[in-house]
Amino acid sequence: MPLTRGLRLSARTVGRLSVAERDVIFWDRDLPGFGVRVYPSGTKTFVVQSRGEGRSRRLTIGRHGAITAGEARERAARIIARIKSWDDPAPPARSRVSVAELAARYLEEHVAIRCKPGTQILYRAAVRQYIVPAVGDTPVSAVRREQVAALHHALRETPYAANRAVHLLARILDVAEDEGLRPRGAGNPCRSIEKFRERSHERFLSEEELRRLGRVLEAAAGGGGGASPAAVAAIRLLVLTGCRRSEILGLRWEHVDLEAGELRLPDSKTGARLVPLSPAGAEVIADLPRIPGNPWVIPGRKMGEPLRNLQYPWEILRARAGLDDVRIHDLRHSFASRALALGESLSMIGELLGHRRVRTTARYAHLALDSVKASASRVAGSIESDILAGGAASVPRRMRPGGRPEPAAVAARHAGDVPGADGAGDEGAESRAWPSSAEGRSPTAPSKPSPSRTGTPSSGTASSSGSGSGSIRRGPRSTSSRPGAKAGRSGSPSAGTG
Repeated sequence: MPLTRGLRLSARTVGRLSVAERDVIFWDRDLPGFGVRVYPSGTKTFVVQSRGEGRSRRLTIGRHGAITAGEARERAARIIARIKSWDDPAPPARSRVSVAELAARYLEEHVAIRCKPGTQILYRAAVRQYIVPAVGDTPVSAVRREQVAALHHALRETPYAANRAVHLLARILDVAEDEGLRPRGAGNPCRSIEKFRERSHERFLSEEELRRLGRVLEAAAGGGGGASPAAVAAIRLLVLTGCRRSEILGLRWEHVDLEAGELRLPDSKTGARLVPLSPAGAEVIADLPRIPGNPWVIPGRKMGEPLRNLQYPWEILRARAGLDDVRIHDLRHSFASRALALGESLSMIGELLGHRRVRTTARYAHLALDSVKASASRVAGSIESDILAGGAASVPRRMRPGGRPEPAAVAARHAGDVPGADGAGDEGAESRAWPSSAEGRSPTAPSKPSPSRTGTPSSGTASSSGSGSGSIRRGPRSTSSRPGAKAGRSGSPSAGTG
């Protein structure tokens, strides 16, 4: 926080002070430790700072306007003397400040300056709906744990709101302690409240659900009713970009570069970021009209205003698509899960979504269930091949393209084609399992021990796919391509013959 010294803090001097971006403390030149904190909102608060008991103490005296600069100077002098004599410096009269009064000042002096607009709305709603009705009339010095626990329990049906209300109240009481409104060492009664477990909402759209939503959006854009063209365009952009709702509704034309295929957001939740724009997303924006005097890409009904309420049209459209349990934010989840299913790394998905930390992106990994199941099947199949190999050691395993033997379980299903399957001796089994040149196939056994039973088949042996190309993908098996198949079934040698 910037500090400025060298001023004589009088009523006239304090009245002229102003700051642009951050709060600044201006210190008095005559009384060391006496100052006034000026906020960009115009609020000015007298403070005092001194050192006692081996540590520095800073307390708030009062707001400019409620007390004069002269009164604040006198109080500051008394507080400094008390701190240096190791007495409690908090003025007794300050203990009468209620939670509602301090909460209002906290919203004005802290939240309005340091938080983004969306967070400000949530904090103001929590103070108005939960904190003030529960403990608003209680002096901040008298707030007890039982009161906080009762507030938390009353909101048990909405765990997220309950936890956030207690968190915000804890911040307010921290300010009270910093300003000397609560005795130091008493502890914050909100810290010992055990938070409710918040139920995570795991929902993303399948391919069929996306097709249904696409048909509903197409009908609405064509005049089907239920949503304005701007709302339909906003939902399409949410699906195609993975952006947050606030990023799309707050998008201005100056942020759009269709030629470069980019959205340049100056202030997203995680700061400025660049959003790649796909051709489909660029087409959605290009089809939107530019309204003179309105800088917003998604315009609202009022002239010069953006669309602010997307929830109402979304509820209508999702009901038509049979997606009653899908939230707007789940469109962002769906974008992330589709990227994961297509093989994109978590770091790349984090870049697409505008995440600062990889662990924030990792929460989307569990959404691609099909991708996870497929991976588990591949791992289990590989392990199965090794485990069953010992029990099926006597079963010759045909070779796949690239010299890899087929899994033992697969070889066991064709036991009728392998040595010893019908009780015949080794010699007869060998003639059935490995075709000779008389059947139109080149012999697989060279003069020395054949590697074809444990390694790569000889160059004259066709691959299991019948093409000899070594493709990783296997086609359907034919009788003629299996070892031991009878050539007389087709009347001609196998198509895979050398």
